[in-house]
Amino acid sequence: MHTRTLGTTGPRVSALGLGAMGMSAMYGEADRAESVATVHAALEAGVTLLDTGDFYAMGHNEMLVGEALRTAPAARREQALVSVKFGALRDPGGSWLGYDGRPVAVKNFASYSLQRLGVDHIDIYRIARLDPAVPIEETVGAIAELVEKGYVRHIGLSEVGAETVRRAAATAPISDLQIEYSLISRGIEERILPTTRELGIGVTAYGVLSRGLISGHYTRDRQLASNDFRSFSPRFQGENLDHNLGLVEALRKIAGQKGVSVAQLAIAWVLSRGEDIVPLIGARTRERMSEALGATAVTLEEADLAAIEAAVPADAAAGDRYPAAQMTHLDSER
Repeated sequence: MHTRTLGTTGPRVSALGLGAMGMSAMYGEADRAESVATVHAALEAGVTLLDTGDFYAMGHNEMLVGEALRTAPAARREQALVSVKFGALRDPGGSWLGYDGRPVAVKNFASYSLQRLGVDHIDIYRIARLDPAVPIEETVGAIAELVEKGYVRHIGLSEVGAETVRRAAATAPISDLQIEYSLISRGIEERILPTTRELGIGVTAYGVLSRGLISGHYTRDRQLASNDFRSFSPRFQGENLDHNLGLVEALRKIAGQKGVSVAQLAIAWVLSRGEDIVPLIGARTRERMSEALGATAVTLEEADLAAIEAAVPADAAAGDRYPAAQMTHLDSER
């Protein structure tokens, strides 16, 4: 497994990371045993970066990742670097209640995450979204205190805009910005990516397959559970979905010519965007994880990149990446 460094202050990690969210929430039911086996398979293949959040099924995902680490061979467990997002508030029914970036809350969230994960430190700690009521300097400063005390190793950011990135970096060293980036979600290219590169901050890209939309496996007649994010995501609705699946078919032709899957082509494209970008793969099964890992062996020549760009230009997708109510809370979209 090739490796990349998360910015100038972050750790060296595998070229692909594993995003564990889908193993607990947002995309319908998942098989716990298969989820744990997938984490083990990823570690065995050389994946080191595991991403979770304390609000993914209200702690369920952290406990699942903790179980996977506890039952992995010692050598594999020691190679794992765990990234945790915090701050999203939810009620027992799963509704979203906002974000809490107060320093006292930061330290409280970390205490619970350490316990659920069964670790003595968190490798990368980040607030999931900007708390508009709390200056980012205060939130990052609280994480920096956890770093000083050994409970956290590195400070990350998530879904924030260029100005917030600058303010955070002026407060403490930032390893990486976690943000959505894929062939059909390229909003970071204009201002955010140039800023992270100027400041020496890495990018961990989630949604590289746009929640399965550009994986090559999603079909128009797929039945979704009511708690599946895609059942109300704009890009998966009506004419938007028809348009977006048309983009996938254009990609399928290019993938066929390369002898790779659509998913591998889409992941390889993100990998080609720079050594400072690490794609997070939201695989929930060993089969999908194995397919994703194959992307690291795909080389995209200039002609391939030009063909992909022609098939899926920037802003080609129909529909926003989140429902309107959630888009208004994204600092990265301002």
